[in-house]
Amino acid sequence: MRIIRAGDRGEAVRDIQRRLLALGHRVSADELAGVFGTSTDEAVRTFQRSRGLPADGMIGPDTWGRLVEAGYRLGDRTLYLRSPLFRGDDVLDLQRRLNQLGFDAGREDGIFGVETGEAALNFQRNIGMRADGIVGPDTVEALARIHPVQPGPSRALVREAELMRAGRGTIVGSRIAIDPGHGPDDPGNIGPSGTTESEITLLLASDLADALARLGAIPSILRDADETPSPSDRARAANDLGAAVCISLHVNGGGPSEQGTTCAYFGTDETYSPAGQRLAELVQDELVTRIGLVDGRTHRLTISLLRETRMPAVQVQPGFLTHPDEERLLNDADRRRSIAEAIAAGVVAFLAVPESAAPETSASTR
Repeated sequence: MRIIRAGDRGEAVRDIQRRLLALGHRVSADELAGVFGTSTDEAVRTFQRSRGLPADGMIGPDTWGRLVEAGYRLGDRTLYLRSPLFRGDDVLDLQRRLNQLGFDAGREDGIFGVETGEAALNFQRNIGMRADGIVGPDTVEALARIHPVQPGPSRALVREAELMRAGRGTIVGSRIAIDPGHGPDDPGNIGPSGTTESEITLLLASDLADALARLGAIPSILRDADETPSPSDRARAANDLGAAVCISLHVNGGGPSEQGTTCAYFGTDETYSPAGQRLAELVQDELVTRIGLVDGRTHRLTISLLRETRMPAVQVQPGFLTHPDEERLLNDADRRRSIAEAIAAGVVAFLAVPESAAPETSASTR
């Protein structure tokens, strides 16, 4: 889809404004004719922050998808397992209710997949309803009547944390999905000398693939130079590979003085991926200690690449392309190879080192 941003006008902007207003965000009257002005920009950024998305004020595939999903409430539509999968706040509410009642709906990601369908079926069977996995008015009403004794972490979160107690294998023979962010149709951030994010991520992806291959891994790059796959297409490709880990490569943007490396993993205030968090911490530590990059910490995000992949996944941003020094670093072939080797070292540590104890199930960042 075309990126919609400040300064744009038209029916697409009006549609965005209507959705933001329905969610309680403020848009000034003088912009409601479809003008993407200051108040619309602030409303978009506020919405993005509330949804665990990068607050860049731009409406791309991730933000647009979440705007649509936010309009659904449990009971608005009948939910069942289908293709394409149902997505929305209604699905997220269903997953939370089922998990709190002890029915394993899987990761609370707002996507009605196989685990959510099985949990709905088991709930219906447990309370004596017709067990068809179809969540219509009767099932919603039954869920509303039953309240959990004590809310707690989902089984998916606990299961993922428990799996980390055992060894996760080795880098040798492991399939690693590498996602070079952006593409020719969406170049991303642009550095002072004109370097684009899509160019840098593809170069870094090639360096990372080489570093991982030398270690015995089987790397796969998820896009070519002339491609701009959607975030969901990238996640689907990683899932189809059966990858052990997915590394999404981006570079940050901001003011000319902003710098540092960050790593993000799937998570919200209520839930997160323990394996993703651990992978992000290990990669971040390598980039900070080995390369000497400024520590921008690890963060939780709900972007599609992290939300829809079914393996530990992280988004790595090893610098601000808009910072002159970091643009030069990213354009330096030797330094870029060093960054790739640091990321690969983080992947090796993640796959090879079992945790002595499961991560905490409370919200946290480095």
